[in-house]
Amino acid sequence: MGRFSDFFVKEMGRRQAWLFFLLATFVYVVPLILADYPYIDDNWRSLSAGMAWAEQGRLFTQLFYNALTFTDAAPNIFPLPLLIAIVAMSSALTSLTFHYFRQPTIACCLVLLPLWYNPFLLQNLSYQYDGAPMALSLVAVIYAITFRHPSRNMQWLVPSFLIALALGLYQISLNVFLGLCCLELLRAAEEKMPWPEWGALIGWKLAQVLLGWLIYCATAYPFLGQNRTLLLNWSAQPLLQIDINIGRVLEKVMLLLHGGFIWVFAVLLFCAIAGAALLGKNIVGRKESVPKRLSIGLLCVLTVPLVLLLVSGVALIFRDFNEGARTLMGFAVLLVLLFYLSHLAMASVHERLPLLLLVPLLAMLSLSFAYGRVLTVQKTFANSALFSLERDISNHRALREAKRIYMSVTYSDYWLLGAAGSFKQLPVLHYLLNIDFYMLAENLPKVGITNVVAERERRNATRVGYQNFSPVVESPYYRIYLLGDYGFIVMKEPAPIKSLRW
Repeated sequence: MGRFSDFFVKEMGRRQAWLFFLLATFVYVVPLILADYPYIDDNWRSLSAGMAWAEQGRLFTQLFYNALTFTDAAPNIFPLPLLIAIVAMSSALTSLTFHYFRQPTIACCLVLLPLWYNPFLLQNLSYQYDGAPMALSLVAVIYAITFRHPSRNMQWLVPSFLIALALGLYQISLNVFLGLCCLELLRAAEEKMPWPEWGALIGWKLAQVLLGWLIYCATAYPFLGQNRTLLLNWSAQPLLQIDINIGRVLEKVMLLLHGGFIWVFAVLLFCAIAGAALLGKNIVGRKESVPKRLSIGLLCVLTVPLVLLLVSGVALIFRDFNEGARTLMGFAVLLVLLFYLSHLAMASVHERLPLLLLVPLLAMLSLSFAYGRVLTVQKTFANSALFSLERDISNHRALREAKRIYMSVTYSDYWLLGAAGSFKQLPVLHYLLNIDFYMLAENLPKVGITNVVAERERRNATRVGYQNFSPVVESPYYRIYLLGDYGFIVMKEPAPIKSLRW
């Protein structure tokens, strides 16, 4: 028994740490692999082996699939890309663990695991195509932090190329790099780095970001569509818009704090405050002048609001603000900050106490499995909807031979009643799922229906223009009208069931 308990506190080697991270990262995505649900964009990409990443400024994602599939397109090979990302992430987390801790234990590994056990990352990983490149962008920024080389040129260039690679895979990962740079300052304070080296540390990171951005601009940025580069209108109260965007992000993050998660994060925050106090005591005890100690303390204090801002980060300044969970990759760094400070406090009391960090990690793992079940329910519902539409169209010759059938765009939070209980107990699940439509037109070619298109130019005209006609098909979820050679699928607004309302 004693030998077993010693396992949790003894120093780990790199191979042991890598195996631990490999198991931990794999377990977190098992529910997504088992669900095997094509998530939103996956539908049209899998039908046409479509690319279209370069025009989003993600050229390296496109090249990744070209290389991995040995084609000039992107056939669906899920879950192979995700498995590759898991292996790469395990190596990156191992590197970061040995970068932060000289003699790492399992408890030390737990501190870095939130970079993967980020609840909002589940939406990123839901994409069978985009999930792996998004994860690999995290790997790139982690290695940009941990890379060390005696040559100053290599120390400058390699992290810059890694940052450019990360941007070309998924631009939002820059938030994670900047957040990890903030943690570097806290680590420097904990390890009592001499004051003269602080300027060099900050200068190196700024230089690496600048050069990485220049490399990205010279490689992937020229392919970026103009509509994706529009920033906030600086003549129309941009600070107010940023404030509104921050409020929207905060509202989404608060969905996570529900039920037992409130207590888990409250205790974690309390421990982090205790760790911050110890770190402050460490800074006060430095054998340097008062102005230098104040400067170090101020830099450490400023890391907290900066990490909070980086939860959404660079997305805040774009005109087309996206509040989706997939843009909140910076939340992972906030979790690592809380874990790091909590580890400082707990380790100062007892060497085994930091193992309590397992509790919030288990809570996030539980959320992953709950989300996996919701995806399975959504998959069942989507298949039922698909076969229902296929049957109704195929059984009516006029619809089957129609030149075009327009599908109206109708959004609702109440399509997936089968998961209403889970949504009520864990509201963040509905935010992670982010599916508020009945069916995508891109799905119908899977069952041989090729004349259905989403209504765009005539958006929602069917909802008001054809109500005086008798529908050819009347379904609990939709009506299908036929006017001449054109059909119109009009979705019925689902009514929420009060007892299941979320």
